[in-house]
Amino acid sequence: MKKVILFCLCFFYTVVSVHAESYCVLSSADNTVIEEKNMHEPQSVASISKIMTAIVALEEGNIDDKWQVQKEILQAVGSSIYLQVGQEVSLKSLLYGLMLRSGNDAAIAIATHISGSEEEFVKLMNAKAEELGMLHTTFHNASGLDEDGIGNISTAYDMALLMSYAMKNETFREIAGAQYYTSEWNARWQNKNKLLFQFPFTTGGKTGFTKLAGRTLVTSAKNNLTESIVVTLRQSDDFQFHQQKHKEVYENVKTLEVVKAGTYKVHQQEFVIEDPILVTVKQDGSDRINVYTHFKDGEFIVEVQKNEQVDVYSYKARKASKNVWKKVFS
Repeated sequence: MKKVILFCLCFFYTVVSVHAESYCVLSSADNTVIEEKNMHEPQSVASISKIMTAIVALEEGNIDDKWQVQKEILQAVGSSIYLQVGQEVSLKSLLYGLMLRSGNDAAIAIATHISGSEEEFVKLMNAKAEELGMLHTTFHNASGLDEDGIGNISTAYDMALLMSYAMKNETFREIAGAQYYTSEWNARWQNKNKLLFQFPFTTGGKTGFTKLAGRTLVTSAKNNLTESIVVTLRQSDDFQFHQQKHKEVYENVKTLEVVKAGTYKVHQQEFVIEDPILVTVKQDGSDRINVYTHFKDGEFIVEVQKNEQVDVYSYKARKASKNVWKKVFS
C-alpha cells in the first residue's frame, strides 16, 4: 500500500510541475518586469495567440481590404463569428471579430488572405516572435487551438513582450480596447475581456481557453504615464487577479519621462525623437537614474542608466524620420 501511495504522490507532483501557474507583470514603458512567477515556463497559451495574428495582419495587410470568404474557414472549430463561404468581409471587421469574440474562423480567413495559407502566415508569426525576442515561443496556427495535443507554445514573459509591442500600434490598441463593435454585415459583438467593463483603467487585452492550456489572459491598463501588462497562464480567477496586479503596479511604481519627444539640434544637425523615452521606477525612490547624451558617427546617442542597466537609444539625422533604437544591458 505504501508503494502505491508513493507512486500516486509522485505522479501528482509531476502533473502539477508541468502545468504550474505562471504570470508576468510588465511595465510597457521600458519592458521592466515588476513581478513574476514561472514567467519563462513554456506551455500552450490558447487564444491569446491571436494577439500575434492581429499585429502581423496589421503590419502585413491593408485594413481596408475586402474579399469573399473561401472554403478554408470550414476547417475552423471552437469559438466562431459564424462566417459563411462566399460572404464578403473586411480585414477590419475580421480583426474585431478575432480580438473581441476570439473567432477561429476569422483567424483562418485572415491568415489565408494575408499569406495564401495558414501555414505561410504562421511563418510570419514565428519570424515576428524571433524579432521581438520571444525566445520560448513557437506558433503552430493562427488561432491558438491545440491540434493533436500541441498548441501554440509560449511563456507569460514572451506574451507580455508581445502585448507591449502590439499596444504601440494605434490600430491594434483601438481594436483591443473596444467594448463593442458592429460589422458591416450587422453582427454586433461584445468584448470577452471583462476587465474593460469592470476596471476603468483597462486599455486592452485578450482572453483564451483550451482544455490543454486552461484559462489564459492578457490585459493592459494605464494610469497617467504608467501602462501595465499582466499575463496569466492557468489562473482560475484571472480577471480579479489582473485587476489586483494592475492596482499594485500603480501603488508601487511610476513612469518617468526622461527625454521628451521633439526636435533636437546637435552639431548643426537636427534629430527627431518621435516618442518620449520613458523609464519605470519604484515609488520609494530607491532606483538610481542617470541620462547621458552625446553625438557619434552622425547619430545622436541617448544613454539611460537605471541602477546597473543601461539602455542606449540612437537617432539618425533628420532626413531619417523614424528613430532607430536598440537596448544594451550591462
